[in-house]
Amino acid sequence: MSTDPWGRVDDDGTVYVRTAEGERAVGSWQAGEPEEALAYFHRKYDELAGQVALLEQRMKGTDLAPAQAEASIAKLREAVADAHAIGDLAALTARLDGLTELVGHRREEVKAAREQARAEARSVKERIVAEAERIADETTHWKSGGERLRQLVEEWKAADRIDRVTEAALWKRLSAARTAFAKRRKQYFAGLDEQREGVRAAKERIVAEAEAIADSTDWGATAAIYRELMQQWKNAGRASREAEDELWARFKGAQDQFFQARSAVFAERDASLAANAEIKEELLAEAEKILPVTDVRTARGALRHILERWEAAGPVPREQRDRLEGGLRKVDEAVRKAEDAEWKRSNPEARARAQSTVDQLRTSIEQLEKRLSKAQAAGRAKDVKEAEEALIARRSWLEEAERTLTEFS
Repeated sequence: MSTDPWGRVDDDGTVYVRTAEGERAVGSWQAGEPEEALAYFHRKYDELAGQVALLEQRMKGTDLAPAQAEASIAKLREAVADAHAIGDLAALTARLDGLTELVGHRREEVKAAREQARAEARSVKERIVAEAERIADETTHWKSGGERLRQLVEEWKAADRIDRVTEAALWKRLSAARTAFAKRRKQYFAGLDEQREGVRAAKERIVAEAEAIADSTDWGATAAIYRELMQQWKNAGRASREAEDELWARFKGAQDQFFQARSAVFAERDASLAANAEIKEELLAEAEKILPVTDVRTARGALRHILERWEAAGPVPREQRDRLEGGLRKVDEAVRKAEDAEWKRSNPEARARAQSTVDQLRTSIEQLEKRLSKAQAAGRAKDVKEAEEALIARRSWLEEAERTLTEFS
């Protein structure tokens, strides 16, 4: 007879578990030593305890629904009651009792959350109505105001329902606000024609000023004036469509005349910058030879020297500027990335973590190899298989961890 605190194996091979109610047969073992039988049924207990622990984690770490949690507890409680395992089954039952209490608390929380949601829904709808009434009373941006009212109606529909009386009263206020806004907007557009004549006169003045400076060669100051005139045009509002189209054609014509003349002068100026562009072409070719970066410090030093000569070379024609600057920027980014990678490779904390992972895996492999040897010597085929599978996995992990560690070398 072989015994332990939670079970025993009888002379005839019957395996018993000890409980508060007495012993209960959980199986029979004829193929080996009593200790092997006890170990086998202890593993069955460990599997069951693992399921209980997993449920505890789910309930404490996730928003598991009370009904689903109760179903899982009931299933595990039945499994513990009829378990063919050796271990402290009463402790598992006690843990399940604790989870049952937790479910009760969770159910109360869900109820409170539902009540809170109703209160929040009422608050949301009161806010929607208040904003709609403010828009109806104050807003003069008709397009955005109308769009916002449509959004508020959609927000109302998306919100949870509240009690019928309050819902109807709030909806009546929302409808009244929409009607009031529509009435104000109609009145506004009815008086808009009177304002359009004033807009036309203002834009006549803007166009006259634009046409007066179309021949100017004071490029910077005149360009600023045109920007200001454009802003005035935008701020003036809209005249009738016919007047708007005619005035805009005159304004744009004057503006195009000035900017086309300026572009022609700038193009001639850019031609004089061709020599600078040739210098920067050579500097860019020199910079691109830095790539790929093999020595970060040397690459940064070389690029710094190139940048100094680049600044000294001066401006280049506009049509070449973006390409040249972009090419040099790509080289600078490549050097910067290489610097970042070099820093990461030399990061002592990351290297220490990688080394720790490798050490842990090597220790685990040594322990598994010892377990495999014992299982092979005892002729325990199942234990041999489990140890071999575990060794395969950990050796694979070790190979990957060692590769990671090598990257820090």
